[in-house]
Amino acid sequence: MSETFTKSMARNIFYGGSLFFFLLFLALTFDTESALPDRDNRAAITEQVAMGKRVWEENDCVGCHTLLGEGAYFAPELGNVYNRFGSTDAIKAFIASRPKDGVPGRRSMPQFNLSEEELDAVAAFLKYTSEINTNNWPPNIQG
Repeated sequence: MSETFTKSMARNIFYGGSLFFFLLFLALTFDTESALPDRDNRAAITEQVAMGKRVWEENDCVGCHTLLGEGAYFAPELGNVYNRFGSTDAIKAFIASRPKDGVPGRRSMPQFNLSEEELDAVAAFLKYTSEINTNNWPPNIQG
């Protein structure tokens, strides 16, 4: 290498690299935007699912649980709870069966005293989230 590294060479590498990665960013953005409609399940959002999300937020479930990887890690992931339990009735029964004061000696899910309508809505919301195409996330059924 008899040449020395000059300012103009550095500038050309900088501008060339910047242009390359900007174009790569645009291409990946376009690819993502074109793939999203195939993964969309907005048609499955009913009034009951929306109510379940409201109940989820009002009771701060995300303060302990994760949902599709977002939230706290004190309690199990609920993005695939419908797949684990197999039915909305099992989800409703589990939520309703929580002891009033929790399990002695450990932190556990409290009894929220939800009405039957609210239990149906939360179960519908969790069923909806389990049907979202997440590219196999979480990687195992236990969350």
